[in-house]
Amino acid sequence: MDMEVRDYELDCEQIVNNANYLHYMEHTRHKFCKDAGLSFIEMHNQGIDAVVRKIEVEYKTSLRGGDSFLSCLRLERKGPRFIFHQDILKPNGDVCAEGVVTVVVLKDGKLSRGDELAAVFGRYIR
Repeated sequence: MDMEVRDYELDCEQIVNNANYLHYMEHTRHKFCKDAGLSFIEMHNQGIDAVVRKIEVEYKTSLRGGDSFLSCLRLERKGPRFIFHQDILKPNGDVCAEGVVTVVVLKDGKLSRGDELAAVFGRYIR
């Protein structure tokens, strides 16, 4: 997903504040779900809630005001967990941040195996 840094995302050092990388990754996950065929609103209306269990981010190179970047993801499944491997890349290929986001699924408020999501995301799971 192509994205661009907005001025209000900068800190006093004129680099992107670390929390914004989490926003970029979340936006990418939500867009992925929608493009795969099931938006977060549709999931919730069906009693399915995908919730973040854990996030690990390693920051490599800072983004600055006006920079464009690519937000990438790949998906794997380990039992009931969906694991999103997410990278933020500059156009020249430099890695800005690497994230691993672990998501679990609640069905009607109870922890589930997430089989409904696995059916939708099946072609993307490695």
